[in-house]
Amino acid sequence: MLVFALKRIAVSIPVLIGTTALLFVMLNVIPGDPVALLMKEHASAEVIERVRSQMNLDDPMITRYFRFLFGALQGDLGVSIKLNRPVTTLILNAFPNTLILALSAAAVSWVIGIPAGVLSAVRRDSLLDNFFMGFSLLGVSMPIFWSALLLQYVFAMQLKWLPVSGFYGPKYVILPAIVLGWSSAGVIARLTRSSLLEVMRHDYIRTARAKGLREIRVISRHALKNALIPVVTIMAIQVASLLSGAVITEAIFGIPGVGRISVNAIQARDMPLLQGSVLFATALVILGNLIADILYSVLDPRIRHQMKGGVK
Repeated sequence: MLVFALKRIAVSIPVLIGTTALLFVMLNVIPGDPVALLMKEHASAEVIERVRSQMNLDDPMITRYFRFLFGALQGDLGVSIKLNRPVTTLILNAFPNTLILALSAAAVSWVIGIPAGVLSAVRRDSLLDNFFMGFSLLGVSMPIFWSALLLQYVFAMQLKWLPVSGFYGPKYVILPAIVLGWSSAGVIARLTRSSLLEVMRHDYIRTARAKGLREIRVISRHALKNALIPVVTIMAIQVASLLSGAVITEAIFGIPGVGRISVNAIQARDMPLLQGSVLFATALVILGNLIADILYSVLDPRIRHQMKGGVK
């Protein structure tokens, strides 16, 4: 298990480096001067050039890239141009808010998605199946900003059950968690349904039924465990994506998380802050994939055997 994890980490290193290189080139191609935006129209060209020199922004692109890369390896992501604070500190201060939102949304998606998928598979082509699949399709299809505004209007402005925005306590997490969780729950429900239907066609399921086992025992003990293997991948990747920054949701609900930091960095062309945010998000996605691979081996003993035998 440890050797497998180390191999996956080694494979992920080029991905991280390639992401930083691509991001660095794209940020330098986009028109606009972050120093000019910071100083605004009152500063002269001489002052702007002097500030650029002090920030080492007039160095060649390759020099600035390797300075950023070597600093990132040591945990130093640079200093925000606009806020004049370490990027690492800004991200770590904002991450707990994103973590709370992501875990809450993941809990909503799992609690809704997995039972809905199982019930739809068990009651295939029934009214219940059509209802759950239609509801999940609506969640997947509806844009997050639209569902967020709709829930804000109904539950915050009309019914006044929940606050419109902010992040000052547990009740402020409910609406954004439902918005993010609904979309993820739709994916999980549909995948759980299709995977469980596929597993229930196998011979060992028919054998379990022939032995006289109750249907609920057949599903819970034999079918569901194998059906959840592909679902685990989506669940791990979804959590990693949510942790990397739910940009739209955090912006609409005024949550000071990693996604909101990224939006502010884009608006101010704060390259160190944006580079650090994207690198942090990429690392979380890679970590999510690694966790999914490890969970595979827990759910399926055949994968453990392949890992021990060195089969790739």
